[in-house]
Amino acid sequence: MRVLKGKDVAEQTYGELRERCAHFVGRYGYAPSLAVVLVGDDPASSSYVASKGKACEDLGFSHVDYHLGEDVGEAELLSLICTLNGDDTVHGILVQLPLPPHIDEEVVIKTIAVEKDVDGFHPESVGNLLIGRSGFVSCTPLGIMHMLDYYQIETAGKHVVIVGRSNIVGKPMASLLIQKGRDATVTICHSRTEDLPSITRQADILIAAIGRPLFITASMVKEGCTVIDVGINRVEDPSRTRGYRLVGDVDFESVAPKSSAITPVPGGVGVMTIAMLMHNTMVAAEQLAAKREQ
Repeated sequence: MRVLKGKDVAEQTYGELRERCAHFVGRYGYAPSLAVVLVGDDPASSSYVASKGKACEDLGFSHVDYHLGEDVGEAELLSLICTLNGDDTVHGILVQLPLPPHIDEEVVIKTIAVEKDVDGFHPESVGNLLIGRSGFVSCTPLGIMHMLDYYQIETAGKHVVIVGRSNIVGKPMASLLIQKGRDATVTICHSRTEDLPSITRQADILIAAIGRPLFITASMVKEGCTVIDVGINRVEDPSRTRGYRLVGDVDFESVAPKSSAITPVPGGVGVMTIAMLMHNTMVAAEQLAAKREQ
């Protein structure tokens, strides 16, 4: 059984990005730039935004953060996005989700210019992915693909079962895996799936992204399965200083002995999400700079 550590993959990605960034700065005289918009004071979102800023600084990217109040109007947020769309010094735009209930997330996502959509959420980006055209891909599924490549886990001809159908993970994950060159057979399961364990036990590769702590147990996987745990859940733990610990959607202790490979939580898929955001920002900067040269 191998433990698939995202840190090792992320470090390789960051090494490549530092080289690309240095080359980019040498050629154009400015650094790739990411604009991050945070609405409200959610601790998890604030921590995530801080991690993105740290990653930018480590790679030599520039970044600018916009922190708006919880009661900001939708029109004001959209105005800011439009300004960033037209700003040639900004290459990637990310609006941290979730947003307050009075703001329409779909409208916000559609307002971001597709060439700066480094989160890969824009409908045009999603459409390009589905039909196999180049474009930005949602960071977590893209990170999983990089992990599978790094650890040389074959997908061609394999049955991949995805538990979860979100627009951020489940659906784009399936779209990536069915493309020519990946050639997986994909089943998507969800909360309404009948007899879920009978389906997950068929998986050569099981991807858990359902958002329920320790949901996948040993009885739900077959021997030799590769298990990718996307979940990051807080569960109470009085023995910890913080009063909680992080667990995945997979019961690691029971599932690991049956697996040929498994990602831990924390330390697995999570670190790849920011690495892929940096990758997408680098690509956006390169494409926009090349376009201006034409």
